[in-house]
Amino acid sequence: YEPFLRTERPFLVMTPESAEMTKYVANCLLATKISFINEMANLCESYNADINDVRRGIGHDSRIGFSFLFPGVGYGGSCFPKDVRAVIHMARTHGLPARMMEAIDEVNEAQKNVLVHKVLDHFQDDAASKTVAIWGLAFKPKTDDIREAPALVLIDALLAAGVALRVHDPEALANVRTIYGDRLTYCDRPYGALEQADALAIVTEWNEFRNPDFEVMSRLLRHPVIFDGRNLYDPAKMAALGFTYHGIGRAAVPEPLTASEV
Repeated sequence: YEPFLRTERPFLVMTPESAEMTKYVANCLLATKISFINEMANLCESYNADINDVRRGIGHDSRIGFSFLFPGVGYGGSCFPKDVRAVIHMARTHGLPARMMEAIDEVNEAQKNVLVHKVLDHFQDDAASKTVAIWGLAFKPKTDDIREAPALVLIDALLAAGVALRVHDPEALANVRTIYGDRLTYCDRPYGALEQADALAIVTEWNEFRNPDFEVMSRLLRHPVIFDGRNLYDPAKMAALGFTYHGIGRAAVPEPLTASEV
């Protein structure tokens, strides 16, 4: 273990059982923070508060901090869902309640549908005639892993509603194609996905999505509508640029008035 000790990081000795539980507890706590901030985001949205302001307010409390308190569309991947459910199973096996872990999992699964509701509420009865672009398919940036990815929940629901989908991800297109085949239009470039789309949904916070050319986006989209599942953009800026903007835990920026409505 000498190479590890040279890093000056603490080296802890414990039983295999404690080491295993340490890993489970760490991931469950991180999942807890994600589900907590997402539930508070939904409350903020109903209360006309901004979860980003609330996050800044609580994050400066040294007892809380900022890590893993980013509202969004829920967690996915191979670790958090599996470990939360493993702890639930362990508790049940020993006759113990797992109420908090069950709630964390339930909140997360519900949060994966948050963009579904926003998109369908926006289009209402016209959804089957619409095309939506999706940026981000992997469960997180810098991977092609789509296991339990929130994007898959959005894709399934919108396809079921008859929405045509144009999708882009820097890494995960091939993996998504193995599931959906020719039911989706796959785009190698983010702007290519916007062509003739009625709206954009952002599901994964890849860095290349953070500072796009909004003029180009507005020109390519049939309607300048963005459903931002990662709160990448500033609502006030989006309003000034003429976008209809729906974030997570923030008041929606409404559609700009037409000349006849002014």
